[in-house]
This record gives sequence, C-alpha cells and structure tokens, in this order.
Amino acid sequence: MAQQRSGPAREVVVVTGAGGMGVAVARRIGSGRTVLLADASRGQLDHVVGALNDEGYTARGVLTDVSDRRSVDALAAEAADAGRPAVVVHTAGVSAVQATAETILAVNLLGTAHVIDAFEGVAEPGTAMVCVSSMAGHVASLGPEDETALATAPAAELLDIGAVKAVGDSAARAYVVSKRANQLRVEAAALAWSRRGARINSVSPGVVATAMAKAEADGPSGTRMLAMVEASGAGRTGTPAEIADAVAFLIGPEARYITGTDLLVDGGQAAWMRHHRTA
Repeated sequence: MAQQRSGPAREVVVVTGAGGMGVAVARRIGSGRTVLLADASRGQLDHVVGALNDEGYTARGVLTDVSDRRSVDALAAEAADAGRPAVVVHTAGVSAVQATAETILAVNLLGTAHVIDAFEGVAEPGTAMVCVSSMAGHVASLGPEDETALATAPAAELLDIGAVKAVGDSAARAYVVSKRANQLRVEAAALAWSRRGARINSVSPGVVATAMAKAEADGPSGTRMLAMVEASGAGRTGTPAEIADAVAFLIGPEARYITGTDLLVDGGQAAWMRHHRTA
C-alpha cells in the first residue's frame, strides 16, 4: 500500500498588538492561515480573537509582553509549533501620550529588538516580517555613532546608548528615538534574515485613525498634530486598512527583492515637516 503523504504545514501569521492596525493587518492577510494575535491585554485579546473567529478566521490569542524577551521567545516557539511561520507583523507599541518615557523605551525600543531577534530564530525560507515604526523616525536627529549603536547593539545594551540616556523623562523624545531605532534595527537585521532565506522590512505610518492617534489628538500636542495633518500632502489622517495594504505588499510576491528598508506611508507628513514647516 502506498504511503500517504502529509499535506504542507499550515501557514502561520503572527501579529503583535491587538489594536486598530493589528486587527486590520490580521483581517487583510489572515484568511486561510492560522493567526496568532499577541497582546499584553487578555481582555483585548479575547475580544478581538472572538470577533476574528466569528468572521471565519482561524485565530488564537497569545498573552505576550514584548518588553520581556522570555515572553517573546515563547510566542516565537508557539508560532513554530503551530505550522510554518510565514509572516510576522509587529504592530505593538505605545505613544507619548499613553505612557512614560521608561515604558516607551521598554515596549517600543526593547520590544521591537526582542521580536526581531526571537523570530529570526524561527524564520524559514520565504518568511517575511514587517515592523510598524512611525513617520516620527524619519524626522529624528541623531548622530552617526548613536545610529550605529541603535542599529547593532545587543538588545540588553540598548538602554545604555547615549541617545537613549539623553531622552530623560521626555516621553515625546523617547517615542522619536525608539521609532528611529526600529527602522535602524530592521536595516541591520536584513543580512541575518536573508541568510535564512527570509525578509524583513518596516512601515512608517503617519497619523492613522486609531485609538492611539485619538489619544494623541486629545493630548497637549494634539492641536499641532492636527494642523500638520491638514497642511501636509494628503490633508487627512490615514486608515488602518491603508497600513494593512502596505504590509500586504511588503510580505507578498511583488516585494521579493525588498528587504532591510522602510516604507513611509504618511500622506506626505514627513515631507511637509522637512521642507515646509515654518515653526
């Protein structure tokens, strides 16, 4: 009797962050795949995973603290056990109005480094990762020595870099530095990922209509932020679906020759800040 062949391993999509962007990404690329949605909030996870399963997706939640390397390693191991890790999209993060400088550095800076490093260990040929950074990273002003350190220092040493220490208690500065670091970590990681037959890129959204952006708009810098949106390029906020479309491009076959780079999806906001802002 001929031996039956087992079918190919089911593709696994890992999405960190169960907020607006993470949910939009899961819906955009999760059909026909196992979706592992990771977040630090059990309540948010249960709500979103329930909704996705009701819509016909195969989804499950994994309680994860990205600032804790052991927690991220456990997520990567679960993804590898669930099938073939095809896609990893890292959207988890906090904004300057939501958190202290210390928390921003722990989640946005260390968290991204942890996710990149942990999933490099389970990446296979064809695996694609996208980290969600921010337009803010494109307007950061850091010296070459700090940029090199942010790109290549072991995660355990990131908080000792001069530019990170200089943040002090400024949540806004912590956000800018962490998001520039996200872009740099992706660039530096591309070689190791390529050697595994995998790709890694980042997406830098501008102001996108999410709960995080609403909190920023209601905060002390909200008036300035909204004025920038109105004055620049598209003259509007983006939508989570537009970011999900950019992610879908970067993980798809049309982007096979793209790795180690950042895709700015901001309606012209960074360009306005560089060339047209007067104050």
